[in-house]
Formats: sequence, structure tokens, C-alpha cells
Amino acid sequence: MGWPAAAGIAYNTSVGAFIIPVCLGVNLLMLLTKTTKTVNIDLWNYWHFAFVGALSYFATQSILWGFFSAIICYILTLIIADWMAPRFQKYYKDMDGISIPQPFSGGFAPIALAINKGLDLIPGINKINIDAEGMKKKFGLLGEPLFLGVIVGSGIGIFAGYNFQKILTLGVAMGAVMELIPRITGLFIEGLKPISEATKELIARKFKKSSGLYIGMTPALVIGHPTTLVVSLLLIPVILVLAVILPGNQFLPLASLAGMFYLFPLILPITKGNVFKSFIIGLIILVAGLYITTNLAPAFTKAAVDVYQNAGDQSVKDAVKIPAGFSDAAALDFASSPFSWMLYHLTVTIKYVGPAILVLFTLCMMLWNRRRIVKEGKLHAAEVEAQERG
Repeated sequence: MGWPAAAGIAYNTSVGAFIIPVCLGVNLLMLLTKTTKTVNIDLWNYWHFAFVGALSYFATQSILWGFFSAIICYILTLIIADWMAPRFQKYYKDMDGISIPQPFSGGFAPIALAINKGLDLIPGINKINIDAEGMKKKFGLLGEPLFLGVIVGSGIGIFAGYNFQKILTLGVAMGAVMELIPRITGLFIEGLKPISEATKELIARKFKKSSGLYIGMTPALVIGHPTTLVVSLLLIPVILVLAVILPGNQFLPLASLAGMFYLFPLILPITKGNVFKSFIIGLIILVAGLYITTNLAPAFTKAAVDVYQNAGDQSVKDAVKIPAGFSDAAALDFASSPFSWMLYHLTVTIKYVGPAILVLFTLCMMLWNRRRIVKEGKLHAAEVEAQERG
């Protein structure tokens, strides 16, 4: 099942019904206490926080534990967004003052940083540097995302046993997606610029003493990056094959493949767009994600069944309905994330001790982030004062 199913589960629960006002309140409190610099206006992606909360809620039958895991997820996501914002803004064009407070993308950043450092320690591997633009120059047409889309799409069609017409249709469709996504995201960025600018002006008026606050936006702004497209496209056939042959895995990520693009928005600033490193990191994350999703499938299924039975909206029922022939269901986004897996099990499986660990860790991260923010604020104030004197 894809992210629409996960979002449907998230927003059609008691946790999802109140997640936006609760998280906005937490965001405001963190801004006032200087434990975050991100103003998260990416309201649609709040479903990720509700999703973690929904799984905990259905497992414990306690809305308090549901909100506990959702709020912890939200706080840690804002801290990751703050931490990654300078790298993000430096790597992507026209992203000044923007951070990405989306837990699916953000949750992989610490893992990517660790793997990237590990790859840098391996002789030979640390010399490989391939970027998407370099692929175009070196391989010409073969390095174009459009051409790769046609090849991979056609290959999937062949392995699926399609006839010639359907193979070509799938190949052309995949190629078109690879060509259109960058154009669509470009328009998306242009459309969101007025919102971003207006939000910055509002923040400047309301938080006059706070400098350098970030606007939390959706990672969809940058999923059209050539490296993201190329790496995602190369990973699709690989992960489908691995999903079939890996022992112990019970998850086949068919409808979830569209969520693969969202792995990389905060990985690319770490790998600096290196296709090889991004591919290796993505592969490791996805293989681990298959087992994580398999592990969380019973909880996901329980939530999906409950929402399906109680939802009045047919579109919601259609989104969360488990296909015939499958006993369990899950989604790559956000159920494959080590972040969601950790939050779920520390809240539900390791009772009391797990939540205590989460609270302690979250408080430490908030204090660390506050110290960093205060230090940056003092440096900024000193620079402004020096400029005024000059």
C-alpha cells in the first residue's frame, strides 16, 4: 500500500483529528523557548506524526500514548530540520531560509551521515564521485533520466510478463514521469515562494528578537533533483528483486514505490549529490526498511482495518482497504523508517522504560539545539553590531 493509505489511517483516528493544533502549539512553545528555529507550515505532512501516534494508539488503546509518540516525533523532527537546514540551503538553489521538517526524509539524515562517513574511510570507494550532470556528459543519452525511465519501466514490464504494447506504455510513462517531475517541482517552488515570503515577513514582525528562523516546507520542493530521480529509478528494480529473495521479508513495495523519492531530499546535501554514495545509502536504508515494514505490518494492518470499518468516506475506505489475497499490509512511507520503528517500539513494546528513554533523549536534544541556537544568535547580533559601527 502507498502513502495515501498511511495518511488515511493517520488522519482518521483520534490522534489525527487533533494533530495539527497540538503540533502547532508545540512548535510555538519551542520557538518561544528557542529550542527550534523552524516554523513548520507544511501542514499536510503532519500526517506522519499522526501516523506514529495512530499506531501507538491502536496498540495501547490509549490516546495519551498516541499523542506522546506523535509529539516526541514532532519535536525530534524539528531539531533534525534545524540541524540539516544549513546543508540543505547550501546544496539546493533558491532554498534560503527553508528547512524540511518531514520525519520520513529527516529520519534518514543521521543514518546517511554515518554511512557516508563510513564510505569515506574505504580506500577506492572514497574516490568514486559521480553526479547526475556528470552522467549526462559521460553517457550522453544513456545518462538522461528520461531514457533511464524508459529502460527501467520497460524492464519492469518485461519481468511482469506484460505484452509488447503494455511494456512500451509502461516505459514511456516512466520516462515521462522522470522528465516531468523536475518541471512540476519547479512550478511548485514558484507557487510556494509568495507563501514563504509572506511567512518570513510575519515571523519577522512576531519574533523580532529571533534571527534566522526557518520556514518548514515540504520535501516535494526538491524531489525533482536529477540525482534523486536517477538514484530512485535505479533502486526501483533492485529493491523489487531484493524484496522477493531476501529471507524473512514479507513486504513487496509496489504501491509504495512513489514514496522512494522522499528518501533523498536530506541525503543529497550529505553526499553532495554523489550518485554512487546516494545509491549505496538508499539501498542500505531500503533493505533495512523492508524488514522494518515487515515488523510493523501487524500494527499497520490493525489500524487499517479499524479505519476501514469505521470510516464513513468511501475514498478513505478505498485508500486503506487491504487488497484481496493479503493478510497484512504496510507502506514504505512512513512505516519503513527506523525513526518510526524506534518511536513505536519504545512507546509500545518497552513500556515505561522506553518512554522514559524517549523523554530523556528528547530533552537532551532540545537543550543541545537551544545551546546551538543561542550561540548562533549571539554571533549574528555581534555581526550586526559590527556592521552598524562600521
